This record gives sequence, C-alpha cells and structure tokens, in this order.
Amino acid sequence: MPGEWRVREVRFGAEGVTLAGLLGVPGGEAVAGVVLVGGSGPSDRDNDGYFRSIRQYLLEAGVAVLSYDKRGVGRSSGRWCAATMDDLASDALAALGFLRAQPEVPDEAAGLFGHSEGGWVALRAAARGAPSWVITNSCPGVTPAEQERYALTTAARASGSHERDVDSVVALYDRLVEAGRRGVGFAEATRIVTEAGPPGALAAFWSDVDADGWEFLKRKQDHDPLPDALRLRCPHLAIFGGADELVPVADSIRLFSDAACDLDRDHRASLTVQVFPGADHRVRRDGVLAPGYLPTLTKWIHALG
Repeated sequence: MPGEWRVREVRFGAEGVTLAGLLGVPGGEAVAGVVLVGGSGPSDRDNDGYFRSIRQYLLEAGVAVLSYDKRGVGRSSGRWCAATMDDLASDALAALGFLRAQPEVPDEAAGLFGHSEGGWVALRAAARGAPSWVITNSCPGVTPAEQERYALTTAARASGSHERDVDSVVALYDRLVEAGRRGVGFAEATRIVTEAGPPGALAAFWSDVDADGWEFLKRKQDHDPLPDALRLRCPHLAIFGGADELVPVADSIRLFSDAACDLDRDHRASLTVQVFPGADHRVRRDGVLAPGYLPTLTKWIHALG
C-alpha cells in the first residue's frame, strides 16, 4: 500500500572509499530497485533536495531507492574533485551491487538513474557493469566542454548581451578549454580570465572554480558519452526538459539516437526518449516537476520489471 515504506542510513565500500547514503525500501518485496546518481559538484544523497520527491514517489510505487553522498561530501570519504569519471562510475556500480544485495530487491530489476553529470556517470557504469536498465535525466549527449559552451552562450544571449559580447565570452571560454588540454595550472588559468577583464557571463562558470576544481574540469572536459552509449547492453530512457538552458537537447537526442541505430549495438540496448515541453534542467515547470514526469519514470521501470 502507498506509504508503507521505510528509509535507513547505509554505508558501503567502493574502490578506496566508503560511501554513505539512504536506502529506501517499500513494504514487502520491491518490484524494482534504482540507484540515484547526483549531478556535478559536491552533490549529496538528496542532490540539493531534487531527489526527495523522486525518492518518495518511487517508493510509493514499489521501487526501492538508494542514493548516496558523492566522495568527500556529507558522510562519504574521499574527494570528488580528485576523482575520474571511471572512479565515479565505480562508485555507482558499488551502490548498485549494494542495492542488489538487499533481500527486498529483485536482482534482475535493478538499474541506474543519473541526473545531469550523473547521467554520464550512469552511462559509464552501465557500459562497464550490468544494470537491468539505465535512465539519464537531463544528460547531455555531448562532452562537458561542449555542454558548458552551449550553456554559456545561452546565458549570455538571455542576459541581453550584444552578440559581440557573447562572442567574447565564448572565445574566452574556448581559451580556457584549450589551456586545460595543454595541462596548464590553476594560476595560469586564473591569469587568462583576469587579463580578459571582468568575467561577465563567464562568472557562473568560473566563480566557484578553485585549484582542485580546475584539475577536475581538465580531466572531465573531453569526456565523450557516446562510446558508453554504444556499449550499452540494457534499455536506456533519456529524459529531457524541452526548455533546458544548460543542455543542447536536440543535439543530445540526435546523438543518442545515432548511437542506438548503430549496427553493432547490443540488441538489448533499446532507446526511449521523453521530452517534457517547457521544462528546465531539473525537468520542472513553474518550479515543480513537469506534469507526467514521475508517472513516466515508474511506468517505464515497471514495464521492464
């Protein structure tokens, strides 16, 4: 019955770290289980509150839910900014293994849900491991460098900046990306930004970057999710908000679709795309989750159970 579920604090080991999080199980045996993987930065088990309503809805629909603090966040050990995408994928696989070990969770119906950057992590984990399915939520089909360039361009134009100023911001960002590819240190990267004058529209990208964050960005910026999409051996649900200002939605759909049409892709790796018109990066309209979003999640998961 709805509401007959419980949540408890858990800890589990991953490669070189101990991760802490919340495990929610419905009353009786679950029809499925899902690991929620948070987005960029120091995301915790609630992903800045975003996962709370998703967790509750899934639990009431009979789906067990595990979410965890990223390395070095909350009660988890380690440092996320020292991690690679493979490290983060290993953490997601460790979480999936822990979830599958729970007696209430059917092993054959446990999958991964990754939001934003967490979608890249979930795809890498799914390509390496064997989840029953994978859901990417507002996950770009392009590299982090391309995604951030799109977000900066969109933000600069939305602010009413003259096209020359937009071009200047994008050119400065491109210089930073190239500097990262050359392996320059944080001091040199800071000099590039400082000599260009006030960061303007670049501020949203650069203001929170420190030396550790710069090293993480350099490692991550050219991560391509498409090879992982090509290696999938399970169904993939790709969800987008149609008004997402951070992700090139149309390009991402095209790229994931191209991967799904590849003749060498495993026959089990179907692709379902769901776009919620007018919804933002968190698939919200007017500050709340888009109508039909939560039922879409549960219906798709139940259909595979």
